[in-house]
Amino acid sequence: MKSAQISKYGSTDVIEINQNTPEPTISSGKVLVTIKAAGINPVDWKIREGGMQQLVSLQFPSTLGMDFSGVIKQVGEGVSPDFKQGDEVYGQAGVTNGGSGAFAEIALANIETIANKPKRLSFPEAAGLPLVGVAAWRVLTEDMKLSKGQKILIHGGAGGIGSIAIQLAKELGAHVATTVSTNDKSFVQELGADKVIDYKTQTFEELLNDYDAVFDTVGGDTYRRSFKVLKKGGVIVSMLEQPDSELMNQYGVKAVFQFTQPDRQRLTKLAQWADQNKITVNVEKEFSLDEAGDALDYQRDLHPRGKVVLAIYR
Repeated sequence: MKSAQISKYGSTDVIEINQNTPEPTISSGKVLVTIKAAGINPVDWKIREGGMQQLVSLQFPSTLGMDFSGVIKQVGEGVSPDFKQGDEVYGQAGVTNGGSGAFAEIALANIETIANKPKRLSFPEAAGLPLVGVAAWRVLTEDMKLSKGQKILIHGGAGGIGSIAIQLAKELGAHVATTVSTNDKSFVQELGADKVIDYKTQTFEELLNDYDAVFDTVGGDTYRRSFKVLKKGGVIVSMLEQPDSELMNQYGVKAVFQFTQPDRQRLTKLAQWADQNKITVNVEKEFSLDEAGDALDYQRDLHPRGKVVLAIYR
């Protein structure tokens, strides 16, 4: 089978498109999946470049990729009757969570990191959803417990996580403000954002105050400035920054760091919500498996509107 692998860390040139990669061997508690599409996340290029070595230990050659959608080809022993050959599924198949790597024509996946694919979504759309969707779901419904009438600021609203978070926040009945670049203002308004701030020309902490929650997908100075918009007792959740106790005490708020690993239970809830509420997963660009390196660079350098995916139809 074909796969996109690395044998060392580095930039685009370390990616090898191997035409004769051995097909993964089925094992207990896992399924073999014919991959239809694979989603690109920032963590994918960070792993390629060696930036995640403290958290992710690879054995070379290693097949890249985590998020996927596809069709079950074979079921291992001990797999519940919920999954059978021919089922359309989505989730993660990364080597870091018991899989064989999603940037391939066939992948091994742990049943605890997959669920039945949302019926309304295409394979590319579903492949773009696992990590960003579960991250948004966990942060808004579990970490923040966001409820009707509350106010939330979502940074990076046009990105993969932000674009899903806006839709979920609106479904929960919240008032949503978001920061984006000039070109993305109409996009996030269509997703439901109530107040759109151009971070290049406007200063969000001068325009917003008394907010219940902030969802930070940007980090750095944006994270630190965000404490100013929160009311006492509010909460800020970041995908990038560890809680700053000094700022927490200064403003009387709670801070949380969220490192998301999609699991079967949340992926199932996410799929049900996607089917019931007509969620939009914006796939800005599709690449072929042969173009995996270009896809990773596109995600890293161009900050796509929504998602970038590899289309791997066999």
